[in-house]
Amino acid sequence: MLDLINDLLWGKVLIALLIAVGIGFTLLSRFVQFRYFGRMFRILGAGHAFKRNAHGHLSSFQALLLSVAGRVGGGNIAGVAVAITLGGPGAIFWMWVVGLMGMATSFLECTLAQAYKTAEPDGTYRGGPAYYISRGLGSRWTWLAALYSILLLVTFGFGFTALQSYAVATSFGDAFGIPVHYTGIALAVLVGLIIFGGVKRIARVTEVLVPIMAVGYLVIAIAVLALNVALIPDAILLIVHSAFGLEQAVGGGIGAAILMGVKRGLFSNEAGLGSAPNVAAVAYVPHPVNQGIVQSFSVFIDTLIICSATAFIILLSGAYDPALGAGVDGVALTQAALADHVGEWGRSFVSIALLLFGFSTILYNYYLGENSLNFLSRHNRLLFNAFRIAVIGLCAWGATTNLGTVFAFADVTMGFLALANLIALILLIKPGLRFMRDFDEQLGAGVKRPTFAAEKFADLDIDPEAWALEPEDRQPAAAPSPATPQ
Repeated sequence: MLDLINDLLWGKVLIALLIAVGIGFTLLSRFVQFRYFGRMFRILGAGHAFKRNAHGHLSSFQALLLSVAGRVGGGNIAGVAVAITLGGPGAIFWMWVVGLMGMATSFLECTLAQAYKTAEPDGTYRGGPAYYISRGLGSRWTWLAALYSILLLVTFGFGFTALQSYAVATSFGDAFGIPVHYTGIALAVLVGLIIFGGVKRIARVTEVLVPIMAVGYLVIAIAVLALNVALIPDAILLIVHSAFGLEQAVGGGIGAAILMGVKRGLFSNEAGLGSAPNVAAVAYVPHPVNQGIVQSFSVFIDTLIICSATAFIILLSGAYDPALGAGVDGVALTQAALADHVGEWGRSFVSIALLLFGFSTILYNYYLGENSLNFLSRHNRLLFNAFRIAVIGLCAWGATTNLGTVFAFADVTMGFLALANLIALILLIKPGLRFMRDFDEQLGAGVKRPTFAAEKFADLDIDPEAWALEPEDRQPAAAPSPATPQ
């Protein structure tokens, strides 16, 4: 039954919706992910992107790293290998397509999350799909917001937390011979020490951890590419030929390549899934579009850079034979491929990278679950602490359990999660475009740092307390623009 639902969701419904939202918003926004690509670096290069404001809100850069911590996980190491094994090298091409279109989708969902965020009594923000569904679509859609929160809690808070623990523990067991229950206990202790400190402590940890793990992995990938520079054109041709069914001996042909590319691409970069907007909403930014642009860049980092690095490590190695496919799959394929390039220490390196990726993703998954609980039951400290204890227990239990059924179930709930969010995004494209045009108009008028005035959107359910700008961001008051009927 799980396989049947998975085939229906991922093989038909979600592919159509992902393409519709990704291409549709790309066209309506005049290719926003390409127009603003240079601005991504300018926003992150400005000092204010790193600064917490007077209330201790996360900076734009911290929110980016927290979302990258979630996007960059086992999917970048094991997921890419699975995609190549089951869909052939052509799956990587479709992962790139999903990534490029996903940059526009992520821009839309994260801009909406910022615009519809709410201010909490302790000075922090909360936001995400549940909030932009309930506030943006109105009370008639509260049921969808609640359903989304439940699915997010089950998928990320519980299912994917156990799966990340399993992936890390089995990888360490293969590389170092460490019993999986020891790894599970160590993970549980470390995670417990961090999550009881709340989102600010999680952000401080990821601020250090994410750059180290991403840069370290990319340095190895660049070294592999340099050693095999003459073979890179052949690898690219193999990817393109396989993507369009021209290498039928590889994988399952064009259908398998598209299916695995879309599925693993979304699993890796999460654009359209609605998970990253939960993190994007917690940052202080002068305009919602700022964080939309920054989060669009995180999709680029995940899919176009890190997933591609893993793909080339595999395809340029002797561990993968294009005519026969791979003799191993999952993380073992990535380990074997890197060992083929650099020696046996490559297996250990992949295990350590997977540990860092998996650990940061567990922290991210915890925050998503906490945000869901906050929407369903505001400020219930007892419930929050019970969830924290459950996450710690899942880290220990997941490391020692065969999670095949859990993975299949999480795939189904992730599919419904994406379905709920994509429907909401389609219904909220108009206000998303309004926020973007407001940003565009300010840039066109010569404003170097556009700001968001909640009163200009009086017809939308914007929380004005969440848009109390810092003194340096305040501009002279302007007359409200005419309300646009929704």
